Amino acid sequence: MVDEFRTFALKGNVVDLAVGVIIGAAFSRIVSSLVEDVFTPLIGVVTGGLDFSNYFLALSSEVTATTLAEAREQGAVIAYGSFVTATINFLIVAWVLFFVIRGINRLRARQEAEVAAPPEPPAEPEVPADVKLLAEIRDLLADGSEKNSRTGPQTH
Repeated sequence: MVDEFRTFALKGNVVDLAVGVIIGAAFSRIVSSLVEDVFTPLIGVVTGGLDFSNYFLALSSEVTATTLAEAREQGAVIAYGSFVTATINFLIVAWVLFFVIRGINRLRARQEAEVAAPPEPPAEPEVPADVKLLAEIRDLLADGSEKNSRTGPQTH
């Protein structure tokens, strides 16, 4: 059973999937940082200080805090600002993946077009000069012997 599991776990598809998940997790962190550290402040500047990270809806009258972290300590809150940030993260990931898949599809189409196109026939090799000369001599001799055979033997 251990050998069977090892065979399964080390198959190419499982290893590829594991690598994909690890890269995806790292990419997710990059996108989260991009949204939280770059886009959110830019949106805040453009909108006059809008900061999604502290947008929440208090579910209790006991919550009086103005920041999300303090509000969570006081009671239950719906952190819809976090949801907005997650949605922006998703849109950025989807946008990047769209361009990646688009590029891959273009490469595949180009490769399929190359495969579908018939290969060009090889060029005729260049005949050396001495072979050309010998062919001309042969042709002249052949023409001369044809003339002799048509007219009969010539006597001088």
